[in-house]
Amino acid sequence: MRIAVISDTHDRYPPTLPSRLKEADEIWHLGDVCDPSTLVEFEQLGPPLRVVLGNCDAYAGWPLTLELERAGTRFLLIHVPPALPKTAARRPDVILHGHTHVPRDEVVGGARWLNPGCITRPNRGAPASFAWLTVNPGKRLQWELVRV
Repeated sequence: MRIAVISDTHDRYPPTLPSRLKEADEIWHLGDVCDPSTLVEFEQLGPPLRVVLGNCDAYAGWPLTLELERAGTRFLLIHVPPALPKTAARRPDVILHGHTHVPRDEVVGGARWLNPGCITRPNRGAPASFAWLTVNPGKRLQWELVRV
C-alpha cells in the first residue's frame, strides 16, 4: 500500500501536486488545510482522503486525531506533535504529524515519528515537501520525502 502524506497546505499547493498523487492508494493530510475547498482536487483523484484538524482549521468535520492500522502497523495521525502515551499498550507504532513545517523521521520512546514537512511554507531552511509512505505486510515500512 502506497500512501501520499501531505501537511500544512494553508489554502494552496503547487499545481502539479494532485497529478503526482493520483497513483496513491490513500492520501493522508495532517492538518492546516484552512479552507476545505482546497481539498476538492485531491478528493476527485479517487483514493480515500483522510484529514485531521490543524490549529489553523475551523472545519468541524475533521477529527483532531485518527488512529489507523495498515498491514499490522498502528498509526496515529495528528497535526501538533503529541506527548507520548504513558502505556506502551496505547502507543502507536508510527506517529505522523505536521505543524512544524519541518520534515522528520526519528524514533522516540519506541515510536517512529514522521512529518512530511510543509507543502507551501517550509521553515528553517527546509524545502517544500510531501512524502510517500509504503506499508506492506511482513515488510519494513518505507518513508520517502519528496521535495517540491
